[in-house]
Amino acid sequence: MNEAAFSHDEREYTLSDVSVVMGTYNEEAAIGTVLEDVATVTDGAAEVVCVDGSNDRTPEIARAEGARVIEQEPQGYGVAVREAVLAASRPVVITADCDDTYPMEQVPDFLALVNEGYDVVSGDRLYYGADAMPAFNRLGNHAFALFASALVGERVHDTTTGMRAYRRSLIHEIDWTENTGLSAELLLRPLLREYTVRELPIEYDERRGETKLDPIEGGAAIAKSILTVSLEERLRNAGVDVRLG
Repeated sequence: MNEAAFSHDEREYTLSDVSVVMGTYNEEAAIGTVLEDVATVTDGAAEVVCVDGSNDRTPEIARAEGARVIEQEPQGYGVAVREAVLAASRPVVITADCDDTYPMEQVPDFLALVNEGYDVVSGDRLYYGADAMPAFNRLGNHAFALFASALVGERVHDTTTGMRAYRRSLIHEIDWTENTGLSAELLLRPLLREYTVRELPIEYDERRGETKLDPIEGGAAIAKSILTVSLEERLRNAGVDVRLG
């Protein structure tokens, strides 16, 4: 990962400088628990933004837990998450999923690494084995990581994790284009533009509710995104700014 000398000379961020953002779609079984965990670990100081396309009680529960809810027609994972990261108002943006699979108690760990100088802190679900993940998905995520590593020229361990921290300034400096593959794009474009990136091992838990992503169709879209984004950024670094998708 890019760990060049840090150029940031900024104040140390606190939990009140954090926006926790997520796309939500029919997650009424888990969203309340996730937002309660965020409030507990941040003492209620963090901003929470949910971009929601649900037809169940998800937005109602999210608002009751203090989240800012932006409603939109369902257009896929990436459209919702892109809107969420761009809507964040705090200087540190942490992405999460609303299915209770990610450890909200590690939000302070992500923030601490941003304060050390990293532009992106990416949660590595596979470090501890990700036993709660279906075996087919786990195998696919290992394959995505190896594929991405070969394309970017350095080891990436978890390309598609949904839990990362970003400096908000970085979010607005890059034009995000992917949908199903946005999770990979959110790592690969900063990495190939030589932002400072650090992977942080995290525990991954069994999800609540039904998964919305078809593993075959979704996996093909993610692989295509990894290839497209990597080639676009390589060309950009060579002075050719094109979109291949």
